[in-house]
Amino acid sequence: MKSAAKDVDEYISRAPKEIQDKLEEVRAAIKAAAPAALEGISYGMAFYDYKGWLAWFGLQKGYIGLYIRPPVIAEHKKLLAGYTVTKSAVHLPLNKKMPASLIKKLVRAGVKKNEASK
Repeated sequence: MKSAAKDVDEYISRAPKEIQDKLEEVRAAIKAAAPAALEGISYGMAFYDYKGWLAWFGLQKGYIGLYIRPPVIAEHKKLLAGYTVTKSAVHLPLNKKMPASLIKKLVRAGVKKNEASK
């Protein structure tokens, strides 16, 4: 079994070449929405911390999972129609363009939640 990537650059570089750009797009959207967030690896995925857990993303089979703490996804249910969602995840299909503005909106909502709880 491979060891976990030491940072997000390594995490992305380990992905298949044809998917690396999509992972970079998700990363750029998160960083744009939360420029003060600390980036690292947690649970074997890219992780962002801003006044607490903020977001993760990881390559899954057929999609990139964007993980945000509840209740952000439930609060954006209408915007997420057409995506597979769980209580804390949005599945971003690999065969579609990465929705940067949607990712930014979700991450900004997470930032507000974390700021309000601190």
